[in-house]
Amino acid sequence: MTKTYDVAVVGATGTVGEVMLEILEEREFPVGRIFALASKRSAGKRARFRDKSVSVANVADFDFSRVQLALFAAGDAVSRQFAPAAAAAGCVVVDSSAHFRDAEDVPLIVPEVNPQALAGYCRRGIVASPGGPSIQMAMALKPIHEVAEVRRVNVTTYQAVSGSGATGLRELADQSARLLNAQAIKTPAVYTKQIAFNVLAQIDTLEDNGYTREEMALVGETRRILDAPGMQINPTAVQVPVFFGHSEAIHLETRDKLSAVQACRLLADAPGLTVVDTPEAGGYASAVTDAANQDEVFVSRIREDISCENGLNFWVVADNVRRGAALNSVQIAERLIEEYI
Repeated sequence: MTKTYDVAVVGATGTVGEVMLEILEEREFPVGRIFALASKRSAGKRARFRDKSVSVANVADFDFSRVQLALFAAGDAVSRQFAPAAAAAGCVVVDSSAHFRDAEDVPLIVPEVNPQALAGYCRRGIVASPGGPSIQMAMALKPIHEVAEVRRVNVTTYQAVSGSGATGLRELADQSARLLNAQAIKTPAVYTKQIAFNVLAQIDTLEDNGYTREEMALVGETRRILDAPGMQINPTAVQVPVFFGHSEAIHLETRDKLSAVQACRLLADAPGLTVVDTPEAGGYASAVTDAANQDEVFVSRIREDISCENGLNFWVVADNVRRGAALNSVQIAERLIEEYI
């Protein structure tokens, strides 16, 4: 008889939490009992799992000793308050917020990239899932780094509003509808400027060095995931009026020369990556057309950098909510039950 695990999904009514429930069902994760949890504000709502309606309970009232796994998708404040208590109650926490990503005693995991680091979960009973931009970039860099050692990366990310949660989605939808009907938009609440039909050159707050918190997170997380503390990474994070799907223009320099053909083969053979790169109009992947609702990270426009002897350029897209958050957490949980709990 297959062993089952009782699982709590914290943030079950949110953008990522809803997709977590879908993926647990789709991948036939061996769930015994499912507990849908959220803040007091959302308690009493209903979630769906295995064609059944599940009542959403208040996370503040939940006894985490009732479950073996807790998947957190409710933001930094909730993770800060409840994840340590959940781990202390005996369950293993997989957290998709940013709160634990810098903690040296909490492993930061992308299962296709650094599964060996998952053994460190036992130090605090918590595993951190990286941000969506870090996940897709690390997955694309790993096969190149293993063969030719990536020394420097210039990257610009074009990030969908779903990275800001339901409020970002609503703001883009509302502004778009108003502008298309020749109406004035409301004062932006989620973003510093109008996001509809616009591109914003700042995500999150500015640090003392002039980079944003989001950009510096991409630097630190990528180095940790790849175990490459000396890798030089120069990021620019941009908010774009796309609902779902992050895109990245990556320019890298390697120690050893790789041709575009060699790079393409390495990327095509890597787990979780799909290469879409044909020399014709439209022979590339886009966030909306190709990546939305998909599990893969798509790589296109693979070419040698004409300005750098050992340089490569490529374009990477992924669904930031599914691939860049919910799926990664479920894959971590799958690894945990296969190898550790």
